[in-house]
Amino acid sequence: MLPIAPVGAGPGRRPEGRARRASGRWPATGAWHRVAAPGGRWRPRREGKGARVAEVTESEQIPGVWVVRPDVLEDERGRFMETWRSSWLPFSAPMVQGNRSGSRARVLRGLHYHRRQADLWFVQAGRVTTVLLDTRVGSPAQGRHTTLQQGGGEEVAVYIPEGVAHGFYAHDDVVMSYLVTNEYDGSDELGVAWDDPELGIDWPDPAPILSGRDRRNPRLAEVPAGDRVAWRP
Repeated sequence: MLPIAPVGAGPGRRPEGRARRASGRWPATGAWHRVAAPGGRWRPRREGKGARVAEVTESEQIPGVWVVRPDVLEDERGRFMETWRSSWLPFSAPMVQGNRSGSRARVLRGLHYHRRQADLWFVQAGRVTTVLLDTRVGSPAQGRHTTLQQGGGEEVAVYIPEGVAHGFYAHDDVVMSYLVTNEYDGSDELGVAWDDPELGIDWPDPAPILSGRDRRNPRLAEVPAGDRVAWRP
């Protein structure tokens, strides 16, 4: 699972603690909403009972990656949740395009990254193991990867900044929606080999279903520096 830090640190800053309780459980759903604090930092705000908000936290392993746990409202009719508010990630460029993909069980998509686009992923149906890899030159996490579970009861979205490669393995038939900060640009579709041995990624399946493109992606060490994003604190 992806270790996370509380919202208070702000993007790219060192976290000051955890959002989890000492028992390891998450705070009550719908508990936290981010509001601006002096000095450009962020602090959590408790909303009233039933408020449709989310807990937004930064990764402890890859700075700039943010995890959103939306409040889920459920009754005898079904369920409701918000999946995006621009105020959750106010530093992000505007989300300008929405996409929806379907993947069969045992499909692996990735690893892909962009130089001019950030993504926000949310799994609508099914379950995936998501892998994130920091390719940014000069990042304190350069070459490091982390994983998290999405779907299958884990109602989480993940914000993926420019230069962080991303991929997922579908444990069953999956529907994923994702928002992006640029309209599609084929020149900004780059990749890293999903099975690069130097990365040490432990995928759930050693022989997944892959696209031709993903079979041909280079190892990270083979990616030219000009095709990678420079780290910006």
